Amino acid sequence: MIQVENLSKSFLDKKRGPVRAVDGISFQVAEGEIFGLLGPNGAGKTTTLRLLATLLEPSAGTARIAGHDILREPGAVRRKIGFLSGDMGLYHRLTPREILTFFGRLNDWNGDRLGRRIDELAAALAMREFLDTKVDKLSTGMRQKTAIARTLLHDPPILILDEPTAGLDVPTARVIEEFIRNGRQAGKCILFSTHVMEEAEFLCDRIAVIHQGRIRALGTMRELTELTGKQRLREIFLALLGT
Repeated sequence: MIQVENLSKSFLDKKRGPVRAVDGISFQVAEGEIFGLLGPNGAGKTTTLRLLATLLEPSAGTARIAGHDILREPGAVRRKIGFLSGDMGLYHRLTPREILTFFGRLNDWNGDRLGRRIDELAAALAMREFLDTKVDKLSTGMRQKTAIARTLLHDPPILILDEPTAGLDVPTARVIEEFIRNGRQAGKCILFSTHVMEEAEFLCDRIAVIHQGRIRALGTMRELTELTGKQRLREIFLALLGT
């Protein structure tokens, strides 16, 4: 479902000159798989996800999303993905229901079909009590649930999630983790980044550790354990970073 081939992205920094944020990475994510992307701040995680979501153009290499090339067919790629960005991007003067209705119509969902879908997501993400409250009155967890509901609204086969549980309390994070696991059971292809090692260990079928734009290691927990000789993902992560 996701095929990444020698993907690179460089930026021009006024002080440092050219910066290679993503440096020739390759990996694949299958249908019904949760694939975690781990790395320190500035490692290239968010840039990678934005490249795959067609928000940035690669400097070299490419990727295919559900068979569509991110450079030649960005519109087709966007129809196949649900992308959750770190900044949420919600309209604060609207309610979650209004936001979901708006984005549903953008994706050609209307009438009773759209209403049923909103009700379904509101129940699954425990949103009913604030569905008609303006976003600027909501807590961080409520806003994150709204952003995730918007990401899932058109029932895409591929989910690209940038730190979906960042800043959330344990009960809210658990709801979102369960939703991610349910997505795998439904056959969705899920790629997400996180700083929470326990979350990655719990959710992911495979994990890639990225540092300075390059993938340092990729595999299952067993494979990463065999590679490093470490048992806990936190220790595996530090060993791969050389710290």
